[in-house]
Amino acid sequence: MNQSSRINYGQSDETVSQAFMHSCLGKSLILGAILAVILVIAYFTAPTDKEMRAEMNDAIMQCMEMNDSIRGDQIDDYVNNIGFIFTTADTTKVAQEWREAFDKYNRLEIYRHTFFTTAYIYNNIRAEGVRVGIGAFGVCVPTVNFNDFLLRTGPVHKGYNQKLIRTGVIPDTDLGSNPNIQEFHYKRNPDD
Repeated sequence: MNQSSRINYGQSDETVSQAFMHSCLGKSLILGAILAVILVIAYFTAPTDKEMRAEMNDAIMQCMEMNDSIRGDQIDDYVNNIGFIFTTADTTKVAQEWREAFDKYNRLEIYRHTFFTTAYIYNNIRAEGVRVGIGAFGVCVPTVNFNDFLLRTGPVHKGYNQKLIRTGVIPDTDLGSNPNIQEFHYKRNPDD
């Protein structure tokens, strides 16, 4: 019988390690090991509460500073937030009353998760909170928008704040006090 016509069943020229790396189990284990190393690095490099708070306060000040310029669309906010990673705020451009108002009406909370850190702003408008930053691998990425925080409050609805009406801050122009307005009663048509 000719040597070239002989079929080689079950034998290959690969070593055991090469065969393991080419198998589905081998590829899965290698991928799992790479992911485990990445997760360990993420665990140890996630920003601390102090680092995240400092970076987010800086990003919020930069967001207030940028609000003086011409407003664009949301893409401008995303581009600005990426730029906030590499720059620091010029606190002389942000009015002192804005900084005091931010501290008065907003609360910045930092949450440390297993592999990353998030920052949320809570205020009366966003009682459930809005995420304004995420930190991972030693980098804090702000996602803050000027509409996320509250800088001023006004008088509440007339029915809820009668003291302001008595002092003349809110004029008393209730529809019930106008004599020209009469109630309308729906009557059935006698022809029906």
